[in-house]
Amino acid sequence: MSSFESTAPQELADPAVRAAEVPEPGAVTVVVPTFNESANIRQLLRQITESVPVRLPCEVVFVDDSTDDTPEVITEAARDCPFPVTVLHRETPEGGLGGAVVEGLKAATSQWIVVMDGDCQHPPSLIPELIASGERANAGLVVASRYIKGGSREGLAGGYRIAVSRGATWLTKSLFPRRLRGISDPMSGFFAIRRSAVTAEVLRPLGYKILLELAVRSRPRQVTEVPFVFQDRFAGESKSSAREGFRFLRHLVGLRTASPVARMVVFGLIGATGFVPNLLGLYALTAAGLHYVPAEILANQLGVAWNFLLIEHLLFRERRKHRNRWDRMGRFALLANADLLLRIPLIALFVDRFGMGALSATALALVTTFVLRFAGTEALVYLPRRSRESGRGGRTARRTV
Repeated sequence: MSSFESTAPQELADPAVRAAEVPEPGAVTVVVPTFNESANIRQLLRQITESVPVRLPCEVVFVDDSTDDTPEVITEAARDCPFPVTVLHRETPEGGLGGAVVEGLKAATSQWIVVMDGDCQHPPSLIPELIASGERANAGLVVASRYIKGGSREGLAGGYRIAVSRGATWLTKSLFPRRLRGISDPMSGFFAIRRSAVTAEVLRPLGYKILLELAVRSRPRQVTEVPFVFQDRFAGESKSSAREGFRFLRHLVGLRTASPVARMVVFGLIGATGFVPNLLGLYALTAAGLHYVPAEILANQLGVAWNFLLIEHLLFRERRKHRNRWDRMGRFALLANADLLLRIPLIALFVDRFGMGALSATALALVTTFVLRFAGTEALVYLPRRSRESGRGGRTARRTV
């Protein structure tokens, strides 16, 4: 369940003004995801008020996942703002900060959408330049970059965070060289994007790095950058953590395996790692005196369990909600063991019917059963059930303050 609260300057009560709510060309919606940022809200709105000129129609949309009084602080501070301010409070913060930004993109009404953090580390004074650069270059995406001439990451606290940021930037650019061409700072959380360039339905955010999600899944053809100096946090503490780091790595895997071919490659790599628990289990069971045939059957289940665990968390994370865990596990184990039952008859067929050698027949049988197991896993274990999906949807309630 989500709820909306909207605040606007008093003069918007005038019907003549309300009739002009359709955004003008160049109008901007500033989307700010927040989590317990009450100490920063007044300063942020003050800076936006001072930075955005009157000639640039503006609205601010806060998407709030807070457990403190941040929504109330926003409502109170917005009364002094010369532009509309909307608060969307999410009771269930699905997708983390990235999910909050997607909600803001859906709520935006302007031609341009600027995404920035709520801790004042992204300077609002750059908002007009982001829009102007986008208009000059006819770009669909304008990234505020710390890594081009004139930019700086000086607001990052300590050498550890700087090293992590640089490492994450290198990793993402290595994994997505084509999609991130022309983007020097894919980890930036400060950017402007044309509303027409966003297809929110294709986005599957997880954690903080929404720009990476947009660039890979919904990248506009024309991208430009402007330099910015990453500021010190105004108040409060950073939300970065080891947990967010793991979510980021899972997000990278999900993006990299978005295509069927990539998923098949990763499926094969995960399957190869299953040999380790399989062989270790076989060694332990035979060393304990168990006959090698039942030992192999039991050890194979260790490999199946290992593969299921990795596939669940790395390959099909986004599709787990379509069936319960035990249903998925049972189907996966059935397919994995059917692979063994199918392989022997296939080898016999290739040798006896087609005259192949034992090694080449075994190799071809392995490839055949691998492809069948991958297709079966996608279709029978993780295929979304459309009828269930179509019935989903959250309710929203709007209230004007």
